[in-house]
Amino acid sequence: QVQLVESGGGLVQPGGSLRLSCLSSGRTWYNTAWFRQGPGKEREFVAAINLSGDNTKYSDSVKGRFTISRDNAKNTVDLKLNSLKPEDTAVYFCAAARSWTVLSALAASYDYWGQGTQVTVSS
Repeated sequence: QVQLVESGGGLVQPGGSLRLSCLSSGRTWYNTAWFRQGPGKEREFVAAINLSGDNTKYSDSVKGRFTISRDNAKNTVDLKLNSLKPEDTAVYFCAAARSWTVLSALAASYDYWGQGTQVTVSS
């Protein structure tokens, strides 16, 4: 059974940083992405990375502030969040694709999802 487990969320002040981690059980997946859902908002794409880690994609709202990376030996995909803003407050979800596809920002391109980790940016 596939499991994706997110960790690293928490409460941070504006301008602060966090590192989220997504641990996959059993295997290394193809494209892996982070999405988020803020209060009263729809789920939105944040960042994605391909299997080899040499291709990444970011939403305009986080480009230059967030960095996605992966360690296939550990089956983890991390998301480093810098210069956090109150509008980054959301539940952050990890998602993975079970077969090769073009790196995508669409939720439908991912087959497995974690339960999410809460990030709250507030003073």
